[in-house]
Amino acid sequence: MKKSLLITLAVVIALGGSLYTLRLPLLLNLTGWITDYKYPRAPNRAVPWQQGPATASAPPAARPPNVIVIMIDDMGTNDVSTYGGGMPAVPTPHIDQLAAEGVRFDRGYAANGTCAPSRAALMTGRYPTRFGFEFTPTPGNMARVAPMLTASGRQHPVIVHKDRANDIADFNDLGMPTSEITIAELLKPAGYHSVHIGKWHLGGTAQYRPNNQGFDETLFMESGLHLPEDSAEVENSKQDFDPIDKFLWPNMRYAASYNGGEWFEPKGYLADYYTDEAIKVIEANRNQPFFLYLAHWGIHTPLQALKADYDTLPATLSHRERVYGAMLLSIDRSVGRIMASLKAEGLDENTLVVFTSDNGAPGYIGLPDVNKPYRGWKLTLFEGGVRVPYLARWPAQLAAGRQFAHPVSSIDLLPTIAAAAGVPLPVDRVIDGVNLLPHLKGQQMAAPHEVLFWRDGGYEAVIARGWKLQQAKRPAKNWLYHLDADPTEQHNLADSQPAKLAELKGLLATHNAQLSAPLWPSFVEFPVLVDKTLDQPESAGDEFVYWQN
Repeated sequence: MKKSLLITLAVVIALGGSLYTLRLPLLLNLTGWITDYKYPRAPNRAVPWQQGPATASAPPAARPPNVIVIMIDDMGTNDVSTYGGGMPAVPTPHIDQLAAEGVRFDRGYAANGTCAPSRAALMTGRYPTRFGFEFTPTPGNMARVAPMLTASGRQHPVIVHKDRANDIADFNDLGMPTSEITIAELLKPAGYHSVHIGKWHLGGTAQYRPNNQGFDETLFMESGLHLPEDSAEVENSKQDFDPIDKFLWPNMRYAASYNGGEWFEPKGYLADYYTDEAIKVIEANRNQPFFLYLAHWGIHTPLQALKADYDTLPATLSHRERVYGAMLLSIDRSVGRIMASLKAEGLDENTLVVFTSDNGAPGYIGLPDVNKPYRGWKLTLFEGGVRVPYLARWPAQLAAGRQFAHPVSSIDLLPTIAAAAGVPLPVDRVIDGVNLLPHLKGQQMAAPHEVLFWRDGGYEAVIARGWKLQQAKRPAKNWLYHLDADPTEQHNLADSQPAKLAELKGLLATHNAQLSAPLWPSFVEFPVLVDKTLDQPESAGDEFVYWQN
């Protein structure tokens, strides 16, 4: 029955433009229906986490440190009250406490303006463009949907390269090469038990999943609903002006798997469920060194909040703000519960906890202050797209209350964690990241990086000694800023500083010569306004960039 229905739908979709209004909703729903057919979901079941030693061979202080990386999805710097707090009604006290008890990086950068390449960089300590992981894995059928989803009256069209889309492998086959060495693989010889929980986005087939990339266990986010859309406990916020939102709602499901097994439903709101399971992992491994990569799906769209959190926020906020703010509450609660669990197990002193985001917040959610005071959004290389919350706490080694002013990047996590665990770095490849520990302990006073790079096809950026250049092919433009004097990128000096422009262009050219070709082509280019959210009307003079995927 299901199979015949899918065949019928495929025939209808293939019909001409006279059925345009019917084709769009069918196209949007087709992937979700196929998912239901191929991957039925079982009810929730207990995750059979492996149990570590019943007794410890040494006290926590005498063992290598435990490591927890908490990765948030699409969190802007202004979402954390330590960094400014764009929503005064939604403080983040547990994240703030983490900052107060550790190191706050005031110029923390994600390695990319979008999720998957940024995560590949974090896992490997390398620019993902070194190994061809340049574009975020995207289903090829987006090429059919994207032009239909362009809002009417937009000045800049979505550009689709259908010939390239035909060459794109299945979404799950778009993965990070297994020849790369992840943090989990690096820690394994030192006796670490490594666990991944949540989003991965580095490939979905068995060869690319965490279990084949050094992790002993993975509670894998198979799809992206925070709760079933019709749950009595959920408050949903849909953005009709956002094409990505329109694609997600009919196609996302509420699903997880453990170690590559069958799909099953999580239990409760996703951020709380992941936290529940993370605490079980901490308890199970309290007597041995462990690495926990807790990769939350929050606060990524679709915007869904727990009603109980939503109801605590003032009605003076808009519905969208309350849902988004309630999602922030769930993430802050998660941090607080993780830290409380470490303390209860006697592990908090010798556990290195890192909190960060994969990129800045997006403009397509229609909330203008999420990256304030910085310009730009996710999908751009302006500061709002790549500057992220970045915190580290390790009481046994790092003094509390430190604010670190130099630029650091997510590529720095692998070498820093390796140094903390006492394991050597690979010598057969370039590691772009830097061990931050000497800088944080006052043993090294120079900046960790003289230069940092970003690239997304024909759109690139470099930061060098206080200056930043962005250059793009679409539009053909350069943006040059003296970040030390102009951190919010207000004054483009590309015309008035030709020597500096040439210097930074030279750095990009030299860097690009070292990089690999993309593993798969970009087939769609989306326009992104730099200074306006997606729901705001365009004007002729608006600055924009094109994001390639």
